[in-house]
Formats: sequence, C-alpha cells, structure tokens
Amino acid sequence: MDGSVKVTGTPALELRSVRRVYGFGPAATTALDDVHLTVPSGRFVSLIGPSGCGKSTLLRLVAGLEQPDGGEVSVHGVTPAQACAAKLIGLVPQSPALLPWLSVLRNVTLPQKINRGAAGRRERIADFAERRTAPDMRELLVKAGLGDALHKLPAQLSGGMRQRAAIVRAFGLQPDVLVMDEPFSALDEFTRESLQDQLLDLWEELRTTVLFVTHSVSEAVRLSDTVVVMAPNPGRIVESIDVDLPRPRGERLFGERRFHEYEDLVRERLRRAWHSEAA
Repeated sequence: MDGSVKVTGTPALELRSVRRVYGFGPAATTALDDVHLTVPSGRFVSLIGPSGCGKSTLLRLVAGLEQPDGGEVSVHGVTPAQACAAKLIGLVPQSPALLPWLSVLRNVTLPQKINRGAAGRRERIADFAERRTAPDMRELLVKAGLGDALHKLPAQLSGGMRQRAAIVRAFGLQPDVLVMDEPFSALDEFTRESLQDQLLDLWEELRTTVLFVTHSVSEAVRLSDTVVVMAPNPGRIVESIDVDLPRPRGERLFGERRFHEYEDLVRERLRRAWHSEAA
C-alpha cells in the first residue's frame, strides 16, 4: 500500500511527492522523502511511527508552518497559506497555549473576533460557498466538561482542562482541517482517555477532517478511520490501515476482540518499519 486514501472530488488534504530537508551539504537531514497522502473530507486520520520519522514535520507542512523542499501540499485544492488565510485549518499543539490573563470563555471566543476577512476568502474557495452558523462556544465548553470553568483563568485549571479548552478553541473556528500534534502526550492515562471521549464527541458532531499525531497505538486505533504508519531515515509513509470499527467508540471498545486485533496489526506494521530501517 502506498499510504493514500483514494477518493473522488477534491480531497481535504493531498500531499504529492513531498520532500523536506533540514540543513545543507553532508550535514543535511531528510525529514520526509517522496510522501504521498490523500485524505477525504470528514475523516479522522492518525500518523504513528518512531521518533524522527517526520510526523510533526508533515503536520507543520499541512498547517503552513513550513514549506516543502519538493512536491506539493494542498488543502481543499489550495495551498496551506491560502487555506490558513481563509481559516480552513485549525491547530492544536502539544501545549494548550492559552492566554493566561483571559478566562476560558474569552480564550475560546477570541479567535472568532480576529481576521474577520477570512470568511470572504473561504467563500472564494469553491467547496465552501455556503457559510455555516458560528457555534455556541458556551455550549461547546459545556459539552467538553468545562461548564463550571467558563470564567476561570488557565492557571486555575488542571492540565487536562486546559487541553480541553484548547480543543474547543480550535473546533470553534470551524476549521475544515484540524491538525493535532500529540495533544494528550503529557497527560496521565485516565485523563487521556477522558479527553479522547471529549474529542470524539466534538468530532462526531462537527465532522471536521482531523490529522492527528500520536505515539500511542491504542489511541490511534480508538480515534481513527485510518492509521498511517511512518518509518524514519528518511521519513516516509509505509502503510495506511483503515479501521473498520463502529462508532461511537466508547469505553466498551477496549474489551472488544476486533479492537485488539487492530492494535496488534498496527504494532506489527510498526515493527516492520523498524526492521526495514535497521536493514
């Protein structure tokens, strides 16, 4: 398999022959080489692989934070820069990055008040001629379990609550593509699973296309429609695995045989990726 999800029409994400190199001459490091990936709208796709395989680099290219040295990256048929200007892309980093002097509610509503010209740019992209009604941010915060924290400052929240606020902030912009770089990596297992529940609830309602980086096999299988396996030296996609499990995916999923079969399959593909690098 080549790591692509084949679809008709304009995909949400498309990477063609993408290459990214850091440094020059003998000291240069190829972070990504000949990466092809196509993601249809509304899919939840996780990237998983060992450290140094280019997962975060791929995410930064999609988010428009870096430029490829070769190949092409498109978001709904336009460049990441154009997509960012039209607020088609949302980003949830590892750290919540909330403004410490603003309440939770003001933190999550602030982005809606910035760059109002994005609406016009979005309308000029063919697939987004119809504008959607802005979500009720109070309602989203309540659904994320933050109803009692609307007027608290970030310093008054736990790490898990701050990350929930960051996720609500990103969804509140109604991005058509949401990129998430290991947003739960610093949390304990119980909090991590709770936030997975909250993320899935929001995603089920809004159906944003999600590109999610993780090191957790269990997390990737639980959340994703497709798990993309990457290998290092150079960073590349070695396989994509479609996860055919029913939704919604609550806690009962952990006891199902098929869930563990998918976990075993992803782990086996990761071992192959390691062995191919060692060879």
